[in-house]
Amino acid sequence: MRVLIVTDTFPPDINGVARTLNTLGEGLERRGHAVKIVTTVEKAEAGGLPREVMHSMPLPGYPGLRLGFASARQILEIFDEFRPDALYVATETLMGVAAIRAAGKRGIPVVSGFHTNFQTYLEDYHLPGMEALAQGILRSIHNHTARTLTPSADTAGMLEKWGIQNVGVMGRGVDTDLFNPAHRSAALRQGWGADDSTPVAVYVGRIAAEKNLELAVRAFEVFSSAQPAARMVFVGDGPRLELLKEQFPQFHYAGARTGTDLAAHYASADVFLFPSITETFGNVVLEAMSSGLGVVAFDYAAPRLLIRSGENGWLAPFGDEAAYLDQTRVAAAGWNDDALRQAARQAAFDLGWERVIAQFEQELAAVISPPTP
Repeated sequence: MRVLIVTDTFPPDINGVARTLNTLGEGLERRGHAVKIVTTVEKAEAGGLPREVMHSMPLPGYPGLRLGFASARQILEIFDEFRPDALYVATETLMGVAAIRAAGKRGIPVVSGFHTNFQTYLEDYHLPGMEALAQGILRSIHNHTARTLTPSADTAGMLEKWGIQNVGVMGRGVDTDLFNPAHRSAALRQGWGADDSTPVAVYVGRIAAEKNLELAVRAFEVFSSAQPAARMVFVGDGPRLELLKEQFPQFHYAGARTGTDLAAHYASADVFLFPSITETFGNVVLEAMSSGLGVVAFDYAAPRLLIRSGENGWLAPFGDEAAYLDQTRVAAAGWNDDALRQAARQAAFDLGWERVIAQFEQELAAVISPPTP
């Protein structure tokens, strides 16, 4: 197969969508397929998947992400040069819409991805009351593709309620060799003011309004009331980072981390606080559990799939902040429970990327050569 992946975000961007698409693209290439990326960001270094870089502008209110622009003519020129058998359109922006329209002109099948709950971000970014309009736009975009893939059953059910057709669930995987308790670093913990007897809570992800970080702060207050020596570490970058630093200078801010450096930050902590209620999956939950951390989360998406509350992490009913804080108190008491942390790692161990890449390959093959009725 020759597969063109269209996405506004791709490495060196640091986010779950970018990492997922890079992993899927490289996985297809290892399986003998030709893959090319249409995106908004230049390569940070030599190597990697070939790409076409389109004009873009920063996402309003979120300068760390960019919106791509491409005309149908530009996309058709890429088609003529690359000759794709199928497209995977990962972001529902102007560039993604242009690619879907251009594919329609050439009869090239398109699979779309629903990776991010952008419609729920509107209120956080000062555009309240527009969620219904956004749902209608997303329904129109996805129903112009042969198949829509999303990473969790919760999100698939939501899309079907909106009237989006041919929705499939394609989960996520984790590199269990990279995200491994073996990367725990006493030197890193010392830099946080923690020794072996000091509990460390961590958050990894975008430092942004939609991540519900106010609850993470409140949860750590509960955690530290039970464990007064505890430390809180935020790993990531985003539009709320400077405000968070100003309001809570007592926390440690590690900034954006990648690779083994990121793996060491996970493994050197003890409990992962994950307060978000806007995820389509939550790759960081897999990474944290693979690193041997108990996770405190709401019961949906990846946490629902992976966490057995009290056995390998702690779950609260979706959106119930009081229950989330109660589970944080339990986590504070069990922060060094070796059996729970080993069970968390085992749950992640069963979700390697090869299974996901194989499904992605099958989904693309099915729209190229649909089964005979």
